[in-house]
Amino acid sequence: MKAEEQSKSLTLMAKLVLVMMVLLILAAIIWRGPTFEGWERVWANLSGRLSGPMPLRLFLQPTMSLIAALHDGVKDARTGRPPYFFTVLTDPNRRIAALNEGLISTSRVLFAGIVVDAVYQIRFLKTFYPGEAVFTALLLAFVPYLLLRGPISRIARRFVARKPSNAVA
Repeated sequence: MKAEEQSKSLTLMAKLVLVMMVLLILAAIIWRGPTFEGWERVWANLSGRLSGPMPLRLFLQPTMSLIAALHDGVKDARTGRPPYFFTVLTDPNRRIAALNEGLISTSRVLFAGIVVDAVYQIRFLKTFYPGEAVFTALLLAFVPYLLLRGPISRIARRFVARKPSNAVA
């Protein structure tokens, strides 16, 4: 598969994940309604996942996001792009493009996170909270990517800057 075709398939995957998340959030609002009790349940369920069944996924999803952040952070360092999170926060002209790029990079992890959380909820909680599945996937997959890509880029810049001086000598 060519790089351009792969990029298009990842973009399609990102769009599918985005549509799935929006539909799940709408389903949560329609089905359960936004309540303070719902947020309390979300945090109680999240903390219960640490000691409950399937705890490996709580480490696997952030690890996969770290790998995506590592790949993109090194690419940022090589191309001289500004830190990712800084761009998202401060550059309104590039914000949407940067968030889209992050969604493309984490779309597979987000999809897997939503599916695994749905399986977890149905199997162990005996019910399904669609908004909670989206929130958990975002918390475990996208937030680590958002927080790690910039520092990885800064660290990689130090090594990228050293390579040309070593190559000349």
